[in-house]
Amino acid sequence: MNFRVVFMGSPEFAVPTLRALNERFLVTGVVTQPDKEKGRGRKTLPSAVKVAAAELGLPVLQPTRLMSPETLVVLEQWRPDVIVVAAYGKILPSRILSLPPMGCVNLHASLLPRYRGASPISAALLAGDHVTGVCTILMDQGMDTGDILLQKEIAILDTDTAGTLQDRLMAEGADLVIETLRRMSEKRVQAVPQDHEKATYTRLLTKADGHIFWEKDAKYLELLIRAMNPWPGAFSELSGETVKIWEAVSVEGTARPGSIVGTQPEGILVGTGEGLLLLKQIQAPGRKRVSAAEFARGRRLRQGENFNSSTSGLTVKD
Repeated sequence: MNFRVVFMGSPEFAVPTLRALNERFLVTGVVTQPDKEKGRGRKTLPSAVKVAAAELGLPVLQPTRLMSPETLVVLEQWRPDVIVVAAYGKILPSRILSLPPMGCVNLHASLLPRYRGASPISAALLAGDHVTGVCTILMDQGMDTGDILLQKEIAILDTDTAGTLQDRLMAEGADLVIETLRRMSEKRVQAVPQDHEKATYTRLLTKADGHIFWEKDAKYLELLIRAMNPWPGAFSELSGETVKIWEAVSVEGTARPGSIVGTQPEGILVGTGEGLLLLKQIQAPGRKRVSAAEFARGRRLRQGENFNSSTSGLTVKD
């Protein structure tokens, strides 16, 4: 498999694929998003892919515009036989799609056509799915609309968060990309059109997506907390400040939404629109994550106190 690969990706999800490609092919260049301000200090930081590419000694391009003449010249100089894309963050223009003879292959963290778009892992968890997966597609000008090359199903565990599920998906995805290119080189893969009528879509998450509305049922809130972990984190107001809730399970019972029913060694019981939510791990602003039982002891929480859905005037911190 002696062909030239250009890789395009940005977040941690894409890093295992870059490393796997570099072990087996000639990666002539890496394209990633420009450095961005992140965190409380708003420091300008490189993408995870840029950091990995630097470790591997690979040339890196960070264009603000993919169609700029400078970007196109560099891509042409890299002479890719195939471009591999994993969570790059932009739709590729036709000029780039037509550049490599073998086309552009995209790794996506769902079983397409389900969950096209930016947040397929969180979407699968929030929907309560028991199975998700990874797939490779031959890219076209749409958003995750290209023909499917290969896919692999992966079970979603009852304890999975978006973080733990991503860890498994990005490892399996790297293997799937290598297998896809191997079969393409041997002409042993057939691209299968997606059933576009079955397509569902996701969008980029924002901090507000982690807002807990206690009027929702407990099972949904359990899924929400798992789907928002590690980012943006599920949050609620308690005693005038915003706390993040990192782990919880739904249990039977009835109480007013948001009201604290009681505390126990396993955590804090809170009422919802249907059922109770047992909070197991909480983080106060500026503090580390602790067990809910430890949090309750430190705050001397009492039965009848309330978590509130409203966060008016409050800042949701990283």
